[in-house]
Amino acid sequence: MTSTPRALFALVLALTLAGCGGNLGGGSGDAAAFPDGDPITVYVGQDPGGSTDLIARALAEQVSHDLGVAVVVENKPGANGALAARELAGKKPDGHTLMIFNGSLAYITPLAVAAGQAPDLADYDIVTGISQDDYVLVTTATSGLKTVDDLEDLGRTVTFGTTGVGTGSQLSQELLFAQAGIDATAVPFDGGSPTLTAVLGGQVDVGSIQLGEAVEQIEAGRLTPIVTFAQERVSYLPRTPTAIEAGYDVPVQQSRAVFAPKGTPSSVIGSLEKAFGSAFEAGTYRAFNRDNQLTPNEVDGKTLRTQWTQSLDTYRAVTREHRIDLGGEQ
Repeated sequence: MTSTPRALFALVLALTLAGCGGNLGGGSGDAAAFPDGDPITVYVGQDPGGSTDLIARALAEQVSHDLGVAVVVENKPGANGALAARELAGKKPDGHTLMIFNGSLAYITPLAVAAGQAPDLADYDIVTGISQDDYVLVTTATSGLKTVDDLEDLGRTVTFGTTGVGTGSQLSQELLFAQAGIDATAVPFDGGSPTLTAVLGGQVDVGSIQLGEAVEQIEAGRLTPIVTFAQERVSYLPRTPTAIEAGYDVPVQQSRAVFAPKGTPSSVIGSLEKAFGSAFEAGTYRAFNRDNQLTPNEVDGKTLRTQWTQSLDTYRAVTREHRIDLGGEQ
C-alpha cells in the first residue's frame, strides 16, 4: 500500500520539526524557552543596604514578574565587586546568572591596580545600562566642618573614607584634595555602608558617598554635606554647592549596568533586555529612581560599552594631569 501525497507531506513535516526541536525560528531550543521556569540569580558585589544592592532588589522584583520566575539577589562583597565579577565570568552563559556591575570597576579600578587585575569588559555581554549616581562629600554633624576651606584650615592631614580602592568615591576625593592643595590620606572601606558608618562615628573626617546612601542621614541632621560631585545642584540638597561651583573640576559619577557571562545567546540577551526595559517603565521603579536621586541611563549594551570605554580614557587623563596615584598605572 502506497502513501498518499498528503500523508507523505505530513511525515516530512513531522521529521523536520523533530530535527529542529520544534523551533521554526532556527534558534536553540534552550534559548527559545528562556527562562524555562528556572530562577535567575543576580550578583551584587557589595554589602546589603548600599545603592547597588537597593537597585538590584528594586529591579529583581519587576523582572521576576515579567519573566514569571524567581529572581534572587545574592551579595558577594569584596574588592569593589571584582570578586563577584570574576565569578560571573566563569558561569554558564545561559542567562540565569547576572550581575549589577558598577562602572567604576571598568573605568577607575584599572587605574588603581596592576595591569590585568581589573575585570575586562571583553569577558562579558552587557544586557542594558541602568542608571547613574552622583557622590556627595559628607562629614559628621558634630565635626563643625561645612566647607572645603574648613578642611584646609584644619592644619593637619585630613582623613577621608572611601568605598574602596579604585572607586568613584576615592577618585572624587583625590581630585578635590589635589586641586585644593589639601594634604589628605585615604582610608578605604568595602562599600558605602561601612564608609557611612565610619563618617558618622568620626573614624574619618569626611567621606564621598553616593547620594542615595547619604540622603537619609543628611535629612536626619546626622551628616553635613560639604559639596556634591554632580554637574549641577541636586534637588534634595539645594543649599549644597557642587565641587564645580566651589572651583574644582571633579567629573566623577557612578554608573551601573546588567552584565551576563560572555557567550550568552543573543535571544536570551534580548529576552532579558525586554524584561529589564519593562522594569524601568514600572511606576514603582521610576519612583525609586526619583527618591534615590538616580539618573536613568537605560541604554543598550553597545552604547554602554562605548560610554565606559570613554570614561576610562577621561579618568586616565585627569589623574595624570593632577599627578594622582590611585595605586596602579601612572
